Amino acid sequence: MGLTATRSNFRIAGMKQSSQSKTGILDRRLSVAPMMDWTDRHCRYFHRILAPSALLYTEMVTSGAVLHGDRDRLLSYNPEEHPLALQLGGCEPNDLAACARIAEELGYDEVNLNVGCPSDRVQRGRFGACLMLEPFTVRECVEAMQDAVDIPVTDKTRLGVDDHDSYAWFSDFVGEVARSGCTHFIIHARKAWLSGLSPKENREVPELRYDRVYRLKQENPQLTVVLNGGIQSSEAAAGHLEKLDGVMLGRAAYHTPWLLAELQQVIFGFTGVESREQAVDEMTEYCHRQVSAGVPVKHVSRHVLGLFQGLPGARRWRRYISEHAHLDAENGGLLLQALAHMREGRVVVVDEAAASSD
Repeated sequence: MGLTATRSNFRIAGMKQSSQSKTGILDRRLSVAPMMDWTDRHCRYFHRILAPSALLYTEMVTSGAVLHGDRDRLLSYNPEEHPLALQLGGCEPNDLAACARIAEELGYDEVNLNVGCPSDRVQRGRFGACLMLEPFTVRECVEAMQDAVDIPVTDKTRLGVDDHDSYAWFSDFVGEVARSGCTHFIIHARKAWLSGLSPKENREVPELRYDRVYRLKQENPQLTVVLNGGIQSSEAAAGHLEKLDGVMLGRAAYHTPWLLAELQQVIFGFTGVESREQAVDEMTEYCHRQVSAGVPVKHVSRHVLGLFQGLPGARRWRRYISEHAHLDAENGGLLLQALAHMREGRVVVVDEAAASSD
C-alpha cells in the first residue's frame, strides 16, 4: 500500500531498490536518540552497559565538521558501542555522500540524516527541520548517501513544520524521500515551529500525534517506522511497539537511564546488568581507563547522574558527583565513592526512622 491510494503507484515505481545490507539487518526495536551535548562516546558507553541490544546514535555532526574538522575528536568511539549510527547535518548531496563514505570507513553501522532539529543555529546552516520544506533536496541527499555506501542510510524527521502540518503534507514528504530508496524513518511525533519556540519548547509545546505515525506505518508496511517523542515508560514503549517497528528514547534515556535496562528486559528478554550497583562497577572500570588516557573524570561522570533517579539517596548521589568531579580530574573511583556516600545517607535515614518509632 502506498502513502495514499492515488500516489502508491508513482512512489513504488520511482523508488530505487535497496540491497539487503541497506534494508534492516540492525535490530531497531530500541534506540537512543542523538542529543547534542549529551550522547557523546562516554554517554553511549554507559547506555550500552544498560541496554546491550539498543541502537545508539551520535550527537549530530555537520558535514562541514566531518570534512574539515578534527575527525578523531568528533567521530571516535568505543568498540563496545556497536551497533552505532552517525547522525549528519547538511544539505549538500556531494558533501553528505563524502561524509557517509567516511562513516562507513570508520566502521559505523548506519548513517542518519537530521531533518528534525528546529534550532536557529541549525536553520542558519539550512539543515534540520527546515529541510522538510525542501523534500526534493532531502531525497537527493539521501540518494547520494545511499549510492556512496553499503551501510543503511536513514532519515530522522518530524510530522511537519509551521503551518505545513497536515497528514497529507507529511505523507507526501515521506513519499518523496522514500523514492530515494530510503526505507527507514524515525519520526518525532510533533511538528516543529521554525520561529517563536526554543528547541526545548519545540520538544514540549507542539502536540504529540502518535496517530499519524501509526497511520504512516499502516499505509506503508514496507517502511520501517520508529517512533520518537514523549516515551517515558516501558509500558508506553511496549504499547507503541504493537503498532510500529521501534521506539527511540530521548531525554528519558538521559534523565532516567535505568529505563533502558528495563526496556532491554521487556523487549529482548535479557538484561545487560542485574542492578544499578553493577552498572556503577562497570562504569568505574571505564572511568579508570579514561582517566589513564587523560580524560577528566567529569567528562564521564556527568552522564550517570540520573542512574538512581526516583530512589532514596538519588539526590546525595547526584550532589556528591557534581561537587567532587571537578576537584580531582584523575579520580577514577569517583562513582564508587558517590555510591558509598549515598548508602551512608540511607543508613542515617533508617536509623532516624527507627529511633522515632521507639
